[in-house]
Amino acid sequence: MDVLTENFSLYRQGFLGTVELAVYSSILALLLGFVMASCRVAPVGSLRVFGTVWVTVLRNTPLTLLFFAVLLGLPRFGLVLPFKVFAVLALGCYTSAFICEVLRSGINTVPTGQGEAARSLGMTFGQTLNSIVLPQAFRSVIPPIGSTLIALTKNSAIAGAFSVTELLGTYKTLNELGYSIIWTFVWIAVGYLVITLSISALFNVLENRWGVAR
Repeated sequence: MDVLTENFSLYRQGFLGTVELAVYSSILALLLGFVMASCRVAPVGSLRVFGTVWVTVLRNTPLTLLFFAVLLGLPRFGLVLPFKVFAVLALGCYTSAFICEVLRSGINTVPTGQGEAARSLGMTFGQTLNSIVLPQAFRSVIPPIGSTLIALTKNSAIAGAFSVTELLGTYKTLNELGYSIIWTFVWIAVGYLVITLSISALFNVLENRWGVAR
């Protein structure tokens, strides 16, 4: 317990940093994932190509490489922002590709006849997607979205290598101070468990309330 009690403020700072990264990155990933899923099922060919390229490139790019590209590459083009913002961009964009495919799989579960019926009533593609298709698709993809956001939270540990305050990065300071590396990582693991179990509990509530009955 000495490792935790004597360095509680350090653990707290890292814990809150990871929570902040997870929250902002999740919001960005959900927004971009929704946009890309809409592009992938859009009747406009150029939008489908754009969505496909976005998903293909990001899903097949190592996250660490994406961090290097964003945190070290964008400043060379004159875009200078805090490293935490760059980390949110990297995490959010990377995870959006997976959110997109989860949403697209949910959209494919909605019978095509419902979309055709909506169009026969004069509804536009956007109206059909937002009012008919996505509300039904969302109910079937609640669990995989939760799993994807849990993965995002664990992926945020990479940000510590780029001078971003987060939970895993606390081990460097504690190791320099001579604390047991085993207990240092035990309490780091406990912190991640608290965050991921909280996300899991939240999505269990959402699934029980809105999920598709099996």
